[in-house]
Amino acid sequence: MKKRIAAVFTGGTISMKVDERLAAAIPALSSEEIMSMVTNIDRVADVEVITFGSYPGPHMTPQHLWDLSELVSKLVSREDIDGIVITHGTDSLEETAYFLDLKINTPKPIVMVAAMRNSSELGYDGPSNLSSAICTATSEDAKNKGVLIVLNNEVNSAREATKSHTLSLDTFKSLEFGPLGIVDNDEVIFYRNITKHEHIDSDALVSEVDLIKTYVGIDSKYMEYAMSTGTKGFIIEAMGRGNVPPELVPGIQKALALNLPVVIVSRCPMGRVLDSYGYPGGGKDLRNMGAIFGGNLNGQKARIKLMLALGKTNNLNDIKSIFENGVYH
Repeated sequence: MKKRIAAVFTGGTISMKVDERLAAAIPALSSEEIMSMVTNIDRVADVEVITFGSYPGPHMTPQHLWDLSELVSKLVSREDIDGIVITHGTDSLEETAYFLDLKINTPKPIVMVAAMRNSSELGYDGPSNLSSAICTATSEDAKNKGVLIVLNNEVNSAREATKSHTLSLDTFKSLEFGPLGIVDNDEVIFYRNITKHEHIDSDALVSEVDLIKTYVGIDSKYMEYAMSTGTKGFIIEAMGRGNVPPELVPGIQKALALNLPVVIVSRCPMGRVLDSYGYPGGGKDLRNMGAIFGGNLNGQKARIKLMLALGKTNNLNDIKSIFENGVYH
């Protein structure tokens, strides 16, 4: 018996074609038009098409993420739905994917998919990626793996994958660990599993979280401005193992004094942060102040996690546990 898959279309390059007047790609294709290009998919699954919107990746907002999670939660609660496929713009896909991964607790496969080329370009990859995503969503082996990202016949975890290239069809990479598996001959094959899969049971999403990337000579003015305009927390993309220039330390100290969470991640694309250095602004110095360490999450994903954590609690110890349990002992 064929499985029933809900295909939720949110927009992105997969739904675009070139407007000759603008000489640029814009949203143009309907959900049904895109599905019509996925040939022979009826042999694999019964697909229920749902149009959420037609948003370019940069147009997604925290409210869109929340509304999408509510829709997906309702879909996975239906007994007749075996899996979910969600089309999305690549620019913000990893953030939406990680948000859904943290928010929704279900054994059913949830698969994010996108295209790097629009439908006016030679080699439009939308239909191929979408067929691979649907095949993945029908797989028994895809259950209990959280949200997956499928492009270019590779399957990656939402927790691990990031957009690594502005152009390449295989842009989504788990840089540190490699893909979970591949889609080959309409079948998904997994080579490894997820060893840790966490959820945050939150009834709200706090969007006022600021992400600051460190650089040589950075001071505290951006943190000062954010605090003056009502920020609820900070993600600091620190240098190396989790170290910042000393001129940023006063801003971190002030934020912590105001009971605002400050989460330290690294601007490096691989590796986790650790309190290895004891000089002013070093990781040990920051940890002694009360900063939270975010493991090997990148800045944008750490921000998603803090937004959900703050929707659950504003207790810094609880937030610290959400980020550090199982990562630091």
